[in-house]
Amino acid sequence: MAKSAVSFFWFRRDLRLEDNIGLYHALQSEYPVIPLFIFDEAILDSLPKDDARVTFIHESLTQINTQLHEFKSSLLIKKGKTQQVWKDLLDEFDVKEVFFNKDYEPFAIQRDEAICQLLERNQSISYSFKDQVLFEEKEITKADGLPYTVYTPYKNKWLEKFHAISPIREYDAGDLFLNFYRSKFPFPILEEIGFVESAIKVKPYTFETLSNYQDTRDFPAVDSTSYLSPHLRFGTVSIRKMIRFAAKTNAVFLSELIWREFFMQILYHFPKVVTQNFKSAYDGIQWRNNEEDFKRWCTGTTGYPMVDAGMRQLNETGYMHNRVRMVVASFLCKHLLIQWQWGEAYFAEKLLDYDLSANVGNWQWAAGTGCDAAPYFRVFNPEIQQQKFDENGIYVRIWIPEFDLGYGEPMVDHAFARDRAIATYKAGIVK
Repeated sequence: MAKSAVSFFWFRRDLRLEDNIGLYHALQSEYPVIPLFIFDEAILDSLPKDDARVTFIHESLTQINTQLHEFKSSLLIKKGKTQQVWKDLLDEFDVKEVFFNKDYEPFAIQRDEAICQLLERNQSISYSFKDQVLFEEKEITKADGLPYTVYTPYKNKWLEKFHAISPIREYDAGDLFLNFYRSKFPFPILEEIGFVESAIKVKPYTFETLSNYQDTRDFPAVDSTSYLSPHLRFGTVSIRKMIRFAAKTNAVFLSELIWREFFMQILYHFPKVVTQNFKSAYDGIQWRNNEEDFKRWCTGTTGYPMVDAGMRQLNETGYMHNRVRMVVASFLCKHLLIQWQWGEAYFAEKLLDYDLSANVGNWQWAAGTGCDAAPYFRVFNPEIQQQKFDENGIYVRIWIPEFDLGYGEPMVDHAFARDRAIATYKAGIVK
């Protein structure tokens, strides 16, 4: 029996049908398009069975599958090692073309290169597209072609290029949706993938809170968060839609989106930052790395209310306010002298919006070891941060119900910890 001649669109970090560049091009193929998602065991095997992000991915795929029914199509869901999944698909179908959107993380780059080579050996053509960023790794560079390692000149160049191409195109597939492969593939429940539904949920995003973002973004008790970050991470909303909105309404929020692309190009050009300091001069710092201290930080029992509230919010919801993220990260690296890699790994486990480039970038910023980072002698005072940004204790009371019952003493004195951090950094930095 002859195999069906088809094209594939491979969903990854772009879980939507709307304004999806790779999908837009796939649907112009002369072959019917099978929409595919692979639950990669290389990633899943390290996750808890109630991982909230897997639940969110499954919910997003369910929504896509429902939309595809309107076009008499359906999602093909596979689970396994990615390369083996593609080998099986090549056996089952006459795969003419494969379309996907680029991913810039080191693991993903290696994975995609291997799959493209496999496809080429089987006379299948692969096409990749820029979709999760407005400007990718080699589009914003210095005059000599080298990458920026300082944010402000990168931002200025980014804005210059943005204004040259504005308005940003929207990739509306429209009638092309009729080119999906007619199918009724079985759609697995979470348990068939080896997971159970998480009690932690990703909240719907909103643009409504962003009009005064610059005035409210530092105050964690003010629920002015857009909750966009997990949706941006998994691509349930288009980055172009977000940038179009931010450019019209709020320059400060637009700057945050530019930071995201800055860190992504840093990760691409300097992949060592995943595990190593961007600034190798900091490699000689003698970290304490006390496991008991780390446990108290993780559980939100340090005795510093702002730190503890942030960690408890993270543990219970998968979210943490951005201002608080800076405070807890600084506390771990500076007050406790625990390597940023420990905190980065914990955030990677817990954050709903975990994104490797931003997580590594922000942790190295807080530790002082990254590009364009906070200077090592800047040590946030958690008590002053609380006085400035949660003056009435509204935020800390939400997450620390025992706060008014005589909260415990700080695990380390701030003045002592600050002096110790500065001395340790100064002694360890290679001039």
